Amino acid sequence: MDRYICIHAHFYQPPRENPWLETVEVQDSAYPYHDWNQRITSECYAPNAASRILDGEGQIAKITNNYAKISFNFGPTLLSWMEAQEPEVYHAILDADRLSRERFSGHGSGIAQAYNHMILPLANNHDRYTQIYWGIRDFESRFERLPEGMWLPETAVDLQSLEMMAELGIKFTILSPYQAWRFRRIGARAFRDASSGKIDPTRPYLVRLRDGRSITAFFYDGPISQAVAFERLLDSGEQFAHRLAGGFSDTRDWPQLMHIATDGESYGHHHAHGDMALAYALQYIEDKGIARLTNYGEYLEKHPPEHEVQIVENSAWSCSHGVGRWRENCGCSSGAGAGWNQEWRGPLRNALDWLRDAMMQLYEDRGSALFQDVWKARNEYVSVIVNRSADTLDLFFKTHSVRELSPDERTTALELLEIQRHAMLMYTSCGWFFDEISGIESVQVIAYAGRVIQLAQKLSTHEEGERLEAGFLERLEQAKSNLPEQNGADIYRNRVKPAVIGLQEVAAHYAISSIFETGSAKYCYTVDPSDYQRYVSGKMQLAVGRAQVCSRITQECGEFTFSVLHMGDHTLSAGVRRYAGQGTYAETVQQLHRAFSRADIPAVIRVLDSHFGGATYSLKSLFRDEQRRVLDHILESTLQEAEASLRAIYEHHAPLMRFLSDVNFPRPKPLAIAAEFVLNASLRREFRAEFLDLAEVRNLVDQAKNESVQLDSAGLSYVMERKLNGLMQQLSRRPQNLGLLRKILFLLDLLKELPFAVNLWKVENLYYHMSKTSFPELVNSGAPAEWTAVFLELGRKLRIRVEAVPSVQLAAAN
Repeated sequence: MDRYICIHAHFYQPPRENPWLETVEVQDSAYPYHDWNQRITSECYAPNAASRILDGEGQIAKITNNYAKISFNFGPTLLSWMEAQEPEVYHAILDADRLSRERFSGHGSGIAQAYNHMILPLANNHDRYTQIYWGIRDFESRFERLPEGMWLPETAVDLQSLEMMAELGIKFTILSPYQAWRFRRIGARAFRDASSGKIDPTRPYLVRLRDGRSITAFFYDGPISQAVAFERLLDSGEQFAHRLAGGFSDTRDWPQLMHIATDGESYGHHHAHGDMALAYALQYIEDKGIARLTNYGEYLEKHPPEHEVQIVENSAWSCSHGVGRWRENCGCSSGAGAGWNQEWRGPLRNALDWLRDAMMQLYEDRGSALFQDVWKARNEYVSVIVNRSADTLDLFFKTHSVRELSPDERTTALELLEIQRHAMLMYTSCGWFFDEISGIESVQVIAYAGRVIQLAQKLSTHEEGERLEAGFLERLEQAKSNLPEQNGADIYRNRVKPAVIGLQEVAAHYAISSIFETGSAKYCYTVDPSDYQRYVSGKMQLAVGRAQVCSRITQECGEFTFSVLHMGDHTLSAGVRRYAGQGTYAETVQQLHRAFSRADIPAVIRVLDSHFGGATYSLKSLFRDEQRRVLDHILESTLQEAEASLRAIYEHHAPLMRFLSDVNFPRPKPLAIAAEFVLNASLRREFRAEFLDLAEVRNLVDQAKNESVQLDSAGLSYVMERKLNGLMQQLSRRPQNLGLLRKILFLLDLLKELPFAVNLWKVENLYYHMSKTSFPELVNSGAPAEWTAVFLELGRKLRIRVEAVPSVQLAAAN
């Protein structure tokens, strides 16, 4: 009988965006990357789009897009981030789906996902439907086709969710074998027990639903999926292929589908080079004729279900207690703290449920005056989320509003819809998955609640807004942390409330960052200055101006006057207020200028106090990324002074340091700090230089080794990686540049001398592409022999097998 293999990868990251800025801010724990999305993209999502297959000599024989040969889903919120921040990888994923349609009889390998990873069996009907609908529409907008399948977050399932999916055209979903209850052949009377994972995973099963509908369930192979995730099966691609082949049985008399499902991050992030094991296994399966690779859509078309199944409702793949992990202290944990409990899970969900229900009532009450059908409008709002252009917004309001709305009414309508969006985001499953409510995932869902409350307060009376926040905090207070004297309400007050911003804070951010001319990002806001004046006196600066600030999300706008007094380094005071007319603004500018021109700083501060009600903003008011850039700018000269002092100490005592190392004497901490700072700074400077001094780099590396100095391997590797990437990109644009070729060769030789590895993934990709395009063209058009030799030498250094073109073969023969 026919044998098929399908590998499904669920790619997902929890939303990490600041709810007020709609962007992921710097995360130091992801160093040397900006944030964890970027780091995991580098380790997993990008490598799977261009994965290496090695030959018997360890050379790169082929670079392949894994996504085109497997089944996959990406979380919509992750794809949204990737589209903006990693467009090359994003488009490779879309291209893979197109390629998979050619490979698999017109069936694309991408499937949809319920929008923001909400546990659907715990959702109310409105949220459940919107999550499924948004997931489908988001997929359609990106992949330019309707999805055949849908991934349920945590595979958490109930019949109502399946009914909604089937109603919206979804044909299949993927479940754990432990989610099957009983099955029978279609048309038979008696069911057979399938509980405790006894279901045969090698065939599809029909799930009968109400109103004559049905949906197909594929139950993945549990033991092999477990081995991929937790048993280091990805250490060997050949071993992986054989383990998959071992799932077949000669005793079965039907076309067998051997399929597994795991977190996609297994292939590179959780297991280094897991993408290469996957790529090799896929090729090995095809080359050896073990089975035919397929995806669920193709297999389902060729082999419709002959059996039907009844599922275990309210069950999931990562909780043996049903869906308890997301609503109670069920016993599931990640084992982070001895003696910890997760009693906080229930109160956190109760608090969010209470807030959600209050917001649904607010949405219905206020939205009914603006929308023809409030719930249809909410569902269709996904078109705006995916594309926030003016045309999309106009079409949305033209279709769903009760009449032509005024600008203020539009803003109110968008604020109501944003309340609903964030009220769903606050149920992202990661908020309950781990052990502690003060963890970043739980704080993130509480932050979404903070954004909901802020918007609701804007649309309510002051008293109603106060009651709403108080009611939420009263319930959140019951969510007790495992850390001393802390609960959910404390987390809200101490970590969420200080992050809340409005238009005035954006104006303050713009005003302060303008002093440092760092190219301030505007996030999800536009800032349009209508006047800006700056005065300089020595180290001191005074800026004063006015600007209109608008939210790209809600279209709310406001005009503000601002002034910033910078007295050097981090000492800065700023004032912001609503624009009160040209007369008031002109008087403010005149008074500030007069006081500043006399260098009368106390008078400047008095004017700030008088016109702005106290200078309440400082560098602490900057958003995190901009604050980091400004502080780097401020610290530049300070660090140069520190480096000069530490360098003098290090160079003066270097002989002593070497002697102490020789006799195994513990290095005094001050001297160790000086050595570590100086050697790392020197290497970083060398790596960034236009022309590297190889002798100096060797000398610095030797010094670090001889003196047992800890090098910043991650940071230095990242600097060198970016340098090589930039040079290789230049070469791809100017392939005949022999000087560039030699420079890259020189740097590759240098890497052998370094005590750490440098990621050459992008360099290899670019060279591989050139070997298939530029190289044959240039050789056949008469490229100089010297260039050809150097290009081939670069391939050898990168361990990439280059298939020689005829003229090169002829030259080699001679």
